[in-house]
Amino acid sequence: MSEDFYRIKRLPPYVIAEVNAMRAAARAGGEDIIDLGMGNPDLPPPPHVIEKLCEVAMKPDAHGYSQSKGIPGLRKAQANYYARRFNVELDPETEVVVTMGSKEGLSSLATAITAPGDVVLAPNPSYPIHTFGFIIAGATIRSVPTTPDENYWRSLDRAMAFTVPRPSVLVVGYPSNPTAEVVDLAFYERLVAWAKENKVWVLSDLAYSELYYDGCPTPSILQVPGAKDVAIEFTSMSKTYSMAGWRMGFAVGNRQLIAALTRVKSYLDYGAFTPIQAAACAALNGPQDIVQKNRELYHKRRDVMIDAFGRAGWDIPPPRASMFAWAPLPPALKHMGSLEFSKQLLQHAKVAVAPGVGYGEDGEGYVRIAMVENEQRLRQAARNVKRYLTSMGVNVPGQAVGS
Repeated sequence: MSEDFYRIKRLPPYVIAEVNAMRAAARAGGEDIIDLGMGNPDLPPPPHVIEKLCEVAMKPDAHGYSQSKGIPGLRKAQANYYARRFNVELDPETEVVVTMGSKEGLSSLATAITAPGDVVLAPNPSYPIHTFGFIIAGATIRSVPTTPDENYWRSLDRAMAFTVPRPSVLVVGYPSNPTAEVVDLAFYERLVAWAKENKVWVLSDLAYSELYYDGCPTPSILQVPGAKDVAIEFTSMSKTYSMAGWRMGFAVGNRQLIAALTRVKSYLDYGAFTPIQAAACAALNGPQDIVQKNRELYHKRRDVMIDAFGRAGWDIPPPRASMFAWAPLPPALKHMGSLEFSKQLLQHAKVAVAPGVGYGEDGEGYVRIAMVENEQRLRQAARNVKRYLTSMGVNVPGQAVGS
C-alpha cells in the first residue's frame, strides 16, 4: 500500500499554519492575542439577512438537497448586482454559478479545466488558492509579478515566448490579496486584448470589489467589451456583507468556463444550504447601506492603523483597497525574514500577522496585516509593537502611541 500520494507530495508545508498554531496555543494558554493575521471579519451581517436565514430555516421543506449551481433567485440577484454596479449584463442561466466562497469556485474550476502538465500563469505573491488550486489539479505554475506595471506585461510576453507547453490560463486578482494593489479599466482592456491574442483564459478574483478607498471604485474585467469571450470572474459575499463563515460566492462570465465549473460541481456538491442561499438573496436585493458602512469602517481602521503603527516606528504604506495592509518589515529587522518576524511579533508583542512568504517567495520581506480588529485594539497593537521594536533596539519616535 503506497503512502506516497501524488497531490500531497506537490504541496509544500503551509508556513502560515505555523503562526496560526502558535496563535492558537497562546490563546489556549490564556494570552490576549490581537489577531491581525487572518482576514476574518469581526462584524455581523445585516439583521435582515439573519432574519431571512431564520425564516427560511423554519420551513419544513428547506432542509433537503439544494441546487449545486445555486437557486434561480440567487443567480438572478447576482446578475442584477453586476448590472447596477458594473453595467454588465449576465444571463443567470448560462453565465452565473453559485460557489461555496470564491476559494471553492477557483479550486473547482482548476479541476474542471486543467490537465496534468498544463502551465498556468499566477501572480506572486498572491492568495494561495491562485496557485495551489492548479497545483493540486496537476498543473505547473509559472509566476508573474503582482504589481501591474510595464514589467508585468514583459513577464507575460516572456512566459508565452519561452514556456513549453504554452500557458493556457492566467490568474489575476485585484484588489490584490495580499498586496492590496489595484488596477483601472485600462489595465483590463489591455489584458483582454492580450488574452485574445495569446488564446489564454483569464480568471479574475474580485473578492474585495466593494472595499475600496479614496473614492476610486474597483472595476470588473467584464466591463471590457468582449471580455466574456476569454474571462470568468469570482466574487464573494464574505467581506462585502460580513458573511465569511456562510461560504457564499459566485463565478460569472464566459459560458464555456461556467458550464465546465457547473458540471464539475454537480459531481462534488449539492450546493449551499437553501436558507443560506435565500439569505444571500436578501443581502444582494435588500438595502445596501451595509456596503457603504463597512467600506467607511475599514477606511477609518486603515487610517488609524497607519497612523498608530507609524508613530510606533513601523511605516506602512496605506492600502488603496481590500481589508489588508502589505507591510514591509522594519528595515532594522528585515534580516529575520517574514516568518521569524511574525513569530517574534506574536511571542513578544502579542500581535498576530501573516508572513509574506506564505503568499509566494516574492512575498518575502513583508507581512500581511488584516484590519479585523476595532480601532482601540489596533492602537493597543501599535503600543505592543512599539515596546517590541524598542526592545530590539529599533529607533522609535518619542511621542506617545495611540494617544
